[in-house]
Amino acid sequence: MEQIKYKLERVKIKDKDILHRLLQYSLFEESLTDQNEMNDEAIFEYKWFETYFKDITREAYFVKEENSNKLLGFALVNEYMQKIEKGHSIAEFMVIPKYRRLKIGKRVAVEIFNMHKGNWEVKPSYGSKIAFSFWKNVIDEYTENNNFFEDGIFMFDNK
Repeated sequence: MEQIKYKLERVKIKDKDILHRLLQYSLFEESLTDQNEMNDEAIFEYKWFETYFKDITREAYFVKEENSNKLLGFALVNEYMQKIEKGHSIAEFMVIPKYRRLKIGKRVAVEIFNMHKGNWEVKPSYGSKIAFSFWKNVIDEYTENNNFFEDGIFMFDNK
């Protein structure tokens, strides 16, 4: 299959409902292996969602097809670190299943890493062998195996 050209686009406040719907799909999918639960209104709550539109240390991106503007996924990046004092973290990351296996996720992850030099932490969805395998492969290749894995978190420095 032909390689899809994509673009990263910062999510604007006017489009936050679209991001919230995409996040719901991701949280639903993760609920197979982690502790995500729906509330009484059938919504997976995400207490940090609004902060992505108020806090300069948080960034939300749509992944869109370059020519058609079709949504392919999203990424949430922040500076909340669990193991390292300062750096960046992938908080949420999803490529719509139809577009997986086309290396879009890998290319997006690498682009995001390259946007922010320094320390990184990536914690795959708890219990997901697929998410763990994806991030291990991407980070091992990106860092040429120069990374650490501790307590479920990949850590590396791309200075």
